[in-house]
Amino acid sequence: MATSPQSAPPTSRRPSGISRRLLLTATASALFVTATACGSAVNTADGSSSDGLITLSMHNPDSKTQDPATWQMVQEFNKQHPDMKIKLEGQPVDQHEQRMTIAAQSGTLPEIFWVYDSLAKTMVKSGDLLDLTPILAEDNLKAKFVPSMLAGFRSGNVQYGVPYQALVTGFYYNKAILDEHKIAVPETFDDLLAAVKKLKAAGVVPITQGANNSSFSVWAFLTMLDRFGYEAKYQDILSGRASYDSADFLRLYKHVEELAEAGAFPSNMNTQTYAQAVASYTSGKAAFLDAGVWEAAKIQKSGVGKDTGFWAGPTFSDGVGNQKLVMNVPSAPFVVSAKVKDDKKKYAAVKAFIQFYYSDAGQKILVDNAQPPVTTYKPSVDATKNPVFAAVLAEASKPGWTSPKAQPDLVVSAATASAMYDSFYGVMGGSLSPEEAVKNVQKTIKQVPAVTP
Repeated sequence: MATSPQSAPPTSRRPSGISRRLLLTATASALFVTATACGSAVNTADGSSSDGLITLSMHNPDSKTQDPATWQMVQEFNKQHPDMKIKLEGQPVDQHEQRMTIAAQSGTLPEIFWVYDSLAKTMVKSGDLLDLTPILAEDNLKAKFVPSMLAGFRSGNVQYGVPYQALVTGFYYNKAILDEHKIAVPETFDDLLAAVKKLKAAGVVPITQGANNSSFSVWAFLTMLDRFGYEAKYQDILSGRASYDSADFLRLYKHVEELAEAGAFPSNMNTQTYAQAVASYTSGKAAFLDAGVWEAAKIQKSGVGKDTGFWAGPTFSDGVGNQKLVMNVPSAPFVVSAKVKDDKKKYAAVKAFIQFYYSDAGQKILVDNAQPPVTTYKPSVDATKNPVFAAVLAEASKPGWTSPKAQPDLVVSAATASAMYDSFYGVMGGSLSPEEAVKNVQKTIKQVPAVTP
């Protein structure tokens, strides 16, 4: 996930085998046993203070290798603020979510921590999270963000979270393969469909995808939903005033079916994992890869790095609303325990860390680790040394293009999100018709209360 170790996609969109969101349906006692059993597995990253004034709890057991940007951020902060040292700790994401749930119930939350937004929304309703509005108001910090980076982590007048990292998704493409077959980089859906047909006829996998244990890996197709009006419609869909089973969305799924019938996807799509799909692309066996910025460094180091570009995906002549959309949204928030406000020293440390993280110096650390900034900081990236990452940044900031406020699966329940993933892969693989796909998603909206922003 976007889903959010550096070596994998943000939140649930990480190929580490995790689900999009943890469904916390176990009883409190069962969760307590789980949390107790894995408590000793909480790892403190090398170089952080074992007796830090505050704790930053993450969803990686080894931040130094799995999330080097955050690790480096903490090291630099501790160097500059020896009286405010941060202890950096972490566990695998599912254990981390369980641990934070139990900590909220027992009043023992760490001072600052990463969490899925669905759980954060539950915590803020229970009064467990600090309102960050006053911190963002100091030194005009709020002005460093475009509104969409903060809007998703607000409940009423409470700013309960700030963005951890950005989720930029789309298609990587192999320019050498396209050039070999005299194919221009597509712009429209018709361009993409024509490219797919030509590549398939030449024996090249057009778009590599992997559904096995990674059904969430449909990022580019979620952006296509927004090109059919999803952002303007989803609140009505969740409230029952409209339906996912609509003529507009059905048109999109029929386009996906067109791609499938043209041979866009590999024959082993349902049996290969997302990681195997990435390997197929980096070994030069596919023309396009559905992924995001988290793969930029890996692709750069591969044999296809010098030939790789990045594309936000096709526009549609029969789409709905603005077609010039590129997915550049926050993946999951940092949140702060409400108890921090009762300790002046801890509050000062949390405030100082947040101000450092979102300063230009802090955002440069993200960029140096191949992560896009989440503020308006303008990075300087050497396109000759890091052309893949530079291509992602360029696509994310194209003049005249805008981003949705959130990725479609992040504003619905876990059941609906999973149904979305399965609906796309079902049509891609031929196990679902477009009509069945949209109906399947709608069924989950009726059955499961939606998570509203």
